[in-house]
Amino acid sequence: MADLLLAGAAVLLVTVALGLAGLWRGGSAADLLLAVQLLGTAGVALLLLLAVATPDAAILDVAVLLAVLAAFAAAAFRACAPASPGPGAGEGTPGRRP
Repeated sequence: MADLLLAGAAVLLVTVALGLAGLWRGGSAADLLLAVQLLGTAGVALLLLLAVATPDAAILDVAVLLAVLAAFAAAAFRACAPASPGPGAGEGTPGRRP
C-alpha cells in the first residue's frame, strides 16, 4: 500500500514541476496567483500522501501549515490587488455622484 501512495506522490511531484514551468512563463497577476494556489494544493496533497505512506506525523503539520499559508496568500492578494474596472467603467455608477 505504501508503494502505491509513494507512486501517487511521485506523480504529484511531476505535476508540481510542470506547474512551476508554467509559472515561469508568467502571465497576469491573477493567473500567477491561481498557479501558485494550484501548486499549493498539489503540495498539500503530496504531503498528505507522504504522511500516510510514512509513519512521520510532522508531515501532517507541514501540510496544514502550507494550506493555511495558501489561504492567507489568496486573501492578501485580494486585499492588495487593484480594483479592476468592470463593464461600462467609463460611464459612472447610476444613482451615485462622485
